[in-house]
Amino acid sequence: MTQLPRPKMLRPLLSAVLLGAACLAASPARADGPESVRVMSFNLWHGGDAGKQPLDATVEVIRRSRADVVGLQETGGTAPKGEERPDRAAEIAERLGWHYLDQGGRTGVISRFPIVAATPRKWGAKLALPSGRLMYAFNVHLAHAPYQPYQLLRIPYADGAFLGTADEAVRAAREARGGQVAEMLAEVAAVAAEGLPMVVTGDFNEPSHRDWTDAAASAGIHPLRVEWPSTLAVEAAGFVDAYREVHPDPLASPGVTWTPITRPDDPKDHHDRIDFVLATPNVQVKSAEIVGESREAADIVVTPYPSDHRAVVAELLFPEVAPSTPGE
Repeated sequence: MTQLPRPKMLRPLLSAVLLGAACLAASPARADGPESVRVMSFNLWHGGDAGKQPLDATVEVIRRSRADVVGLQETGGTAPKGEERPDRAAEIAERLGWHYLDQGGRTGVISRFPIVAATPRKWGAKLALPSGRLMYAFNVHLAHAPYQPYQLLRIPYADGAFLGTADEAVRAAREARGGQVAEMLAEVAAVAAEGLPMVVTGDFNEPSHRDWTDAAASAGIHPLRVEWPSTLAVEAAGFVDAYREVHPDPLASPGVTWTPITRPDDPKDHHDRIDFVLATPNVQVKSAEIVGESREAADIVVTPYPSDHRAVVAELLFPEVAPSTPGE
């Protein structure tokens, strides 16, 4: 498995270019004021079909979230054996009147804003905002198995071997997803010199190092502290976890996205935050909310709820661009 890139190689490149991102991304005649963009990550659960709800329910989740850009995972619907899975992302984009990038692998980016380009391996879409600014939206669906929280808790799943320590969990997570993370971050690094704001959305199928803390372990929320490598690598590359930026205490605001279909005390499951919106620091995270099935579990409630993942949506504020002065 390809090893994760060394974070220090990516951070200076991003840091150097992000200071000028607002000016580089702006059209001087149209983009002087601040601009808000709502970005969402949403795993559809086999195109929404597995939840046995009409596609209307999935579309309603996106509408109620007031998202502008959505990274979708599990976009392929169910189909009879031998038939091709229908592309539910294309259907959703058509219903909303939005634009769509098919990333392959049953992932895609849909956007109310035009998609003007894609990175070479389609990890990211380049979007043109109404102001004339540009941004990149990257979207991932990382490997679902082996799933280390279950391995640590001795919950049988996909023949994953049981694990006993945090170091074992980190190694197993890196082996499962490290290559995907490295590929995505390589495309981030390739466009970083453009100085544009970037977001990463996705179902990481791995928790956050910001959640599995000593305090969470002491409270019995998680079995031990783990420095989960996928979120750690993306943050080390210069991104901010939008939900934890707004809700820094994982005990007070767990932000659980996996899963609304089992009870929190189900001994055969472990609830966690594995769906993320991350953003480069040249935009302000104004809010971050969970979208789900009930007021107890979500900030934005949609019933019936069609997925086995709750969604997360973040409002990002592009800063005001100072007008140019003569001679500049």
